Amino acid sequence: MHAHEIDYKILGESIQVAEIILDPGEAVIAEAGAMLYMDDGIRFETKMGDGSEPNQGFLGKLVSAGARVISGESVFVTRFTNDGASRAKVAFAAPFPGSIIPLDLSQLYNNQVVVQKDAFLCAALGTKISISMSKKLGAGLFGEGFVFQKLSGDGMAFMHAGGMILEKQLDNETLRVDTGCLVGMESSVDYSIDRAGGLKSMLFGGEGLFLTTLKGSGKVWLQSLPLGRLVETIGGGGKNKDKGEGSAISDFLE
Repeated sequence: MHAHEIDYKILGESIQVAEIILDPGEAVIAEAGAMLYMDDGIRFETKMGDGSEPNQGFLGKLVSAGARVISGESVFVTRFTNDGASRAKVAFAAPFPGSIIPLDLSQLYNNQVVVQKDAFLCAALGTKISISMSKKLGAGLFGEGFVFQKLSGDGMAFMHAGGMILEKQLDNETLRVDTGCLVGMESSVDYSIDRAGGLKSMLFGGEGLFLTTLKGSGKVWLQSLPLGRLVETIGGGGKNKDKGEGSAISDFLE
């Protein structure tokens, strides 16, 4: 199924909104609860499955919903359709402060992008949402980012991220990043989740237990302020606190 050819505007700067402009009959899918406002004439309905396969039976929808559960997302996806006679708008906002990244999937390698499980915001109807798993199962079971979502299609899709967005182009290179800071990557980039050094570094280094290693060629998107780090800082569990409280044990391990 070809994705609907939607138009859009990104509103705001540090806290952004994706405003989607739909022609009559066009539709967009989004995570449940992401809608900010919509014009009269927009009809919305909650469905099991992304709608990329119109003739998909109940079993197929159930499998698709199960995959979303594994990735940590809601079983259901909300579909917004313009049932009116003129163009209408519907806008989506991320659940935390940050930026929105518009992606034309038709311009990416193999028409796909792999994103963190909570990075997907919305996409043109016809976009397929599936899961992608790290090849290193043992590490991933204990680190964030083991399960990613894969967006496939030929239309527009939108990711959201915290803080500043950094787009990097790998050219047969290797890049190691904080797992929480990784937003997405082209499917041409291989990734694995590895331990962040030895035991002392993992416990007291302040960089988390695991790092994601990216290899190959393709685009990679990073965020400067992942939600987990923001929550930890607000809650008083920042890096300085960890280092201070663990100093005695750290000295013992030296």
